[in-house]
Amino acid sequence: MSDKSADTTGTLDEALERLHATGPERGGWLSNHAPMAVEALVRNGQARTVHRWLDGYAHKLEELPPANRPVMADDWHEALGDPSRITDWTRFFARELDGPEARPWREVLAEWWPRLLPAITAVATHPAIRTGHAVRTLLTSPETAPRRAELAHALGYWAARHQPLPPLAPLAVAPSAAAALDAVPPVPEQEGGILTRLDQLTAFPQWGTAPDPDTAKALLTELVAAATHRYATHGHGEPIMLVHAATAPNAVLRVLPALPRELWVPSLTAAWTAAAAVTAAYTPREAAPYTRTTLTAEEVFERAAAHGDDHTIKFTDTALDVGGPLALAAAARSIELNPPLL
Repeated sequence: MSDKSADTTGTLDEALERLHATGPERGGWLSNHAPMAVEALVRNGQARTVHRWLDGYAHKLEELPPANRPVMADDWHEALGDPSRITDWTRFFARELDGPEARPWREVLAEWWPRLLPAITAVATHPAIRTGHAVRTLLTSPETAPRRAELAHALGYWAARHQPLPPLAPLAVAPSAAAALDAVPPVPEQEGGILTRLDQLTAFPQWGTAPDPDTAKALLTELVAAATHRYATHGHGEPIMLVHAATAPNAVLRVLPALPRELWVPSLTAAWTAAAAVTAAYTPREAAPYTRTTLTAEEVFERAAAHGDDHTIKFTDTALDVGGPLALAAAARSIELNPPLL
């Protein structure tokens, strides 16, 4: 795998500054995946492709929505889950992270993570995934204003779209993450958008009970691997949406090192909810065969970058985190199944 050290070209900051003039959504509800995709491209040695990729994606971008009224520290409850205040929320977190009374980004994250985590499935998990990419950058590379601003955009999007799932009934205990995903009951009517599908959820298998933070991290790592591997055999059910069964829990795994350890166990619980919800919403009734790839990790990611689809790039990035032949086969399957960026 390529060196995953800090980007020294300035490309990521340039791309983020370019993107921060755009909104987190397009077409009324579709997510802007560009900040996540460019971070993955830079992270995996494809910085030279970033601006060309952005040029190809630019037609999907929209301007930031207009501001409504400022979100304040003493009235944020009233604004939580109000999508008309996306820009208000982004500006709130920008003040928290870079304003006159700014606090360290880890402190802001630790305060807001437990407030936002119950809505991990909001907007098909995209705000949580965007947060994971932003935090990974801050953890592994020099802290810059555009990188803090990206965290503000991610958290602001999540707060504005905050919508928790209703309580779900517990099903039988599963012995492993892979078994738990296999035991997730598909929603009865697998048609329409994700909100229509999530409204049909009633119960999940029990899995992921962790007595301590270290066990929670180990189980979360197991979940990411299981969801990534499952894509190889089940991704055909809905090739774009099913990548989130892996990329959402991996976003949580990426955030763990930045969080107080007491938040690791609830983070595992939320990650399992995200993976199970996406699986229930889109999993096919039958598995399909897959072909193992002879490509190296670098070659698989190069193909994902050339393919250009944002979901494929992000899923391949997760597959490389997991590592191993089956994860690479799943990534190759995503390149095969998803339409390329036009």
